[in-house]
Amino acid sequence: MRLLQWGRLAAAILSLTTFVFLFLHDSWRADNLFLVPDLLLIVALAVAAGLPDPAAKVALPVAFAYAAGVLATSAASYAVESEFGLPSTLGALLALTLAALLTARRPDIPATLARR
Repeated sequence: MRLLQWGRLAAAILSLTTFVFLFLHDSWRADNLFLVPDLLLIVALAVAAGLPDPAAKVALPVAFAYAAGVLATSAASYAVESEFGLPSTLGALLALTLAALLTARRPDIPATLARR
C-alpha cells in the first residue's frame, strides 16, 4: 500500500476515534476548551482523507500537522494535572510522524515539478 493510502487510513481512524472520544468522555460541554479544536481536527482529517490524490497530498500533511498540535496540547494539559494522556500522546506522535512522512521529498517527483 502506498504512503498516501496509509495516510488516508490513519486520518480516517484518527478522525473517528476522536469523534468517539467526545462521546465516551462527555466532552460536548460548553466549558470544554478542546471541543472546537477537536471538531476542527475531525473535519480536517475526514475531508483530507476523502480528497482526490493531488489535493490529498497537500491537505493530509496540513491536517496531520493541525491534529498533532491539538493532540500535543491535550497531552500537555494532562501532564499539567500530573496525569499521562496516552491516547493524546499516541495520536500526536502518529499525526506528527505522518505529517513528516507525507511532506518528505521523494525521488518519484520529477525535478521540474519539485521546483514549482
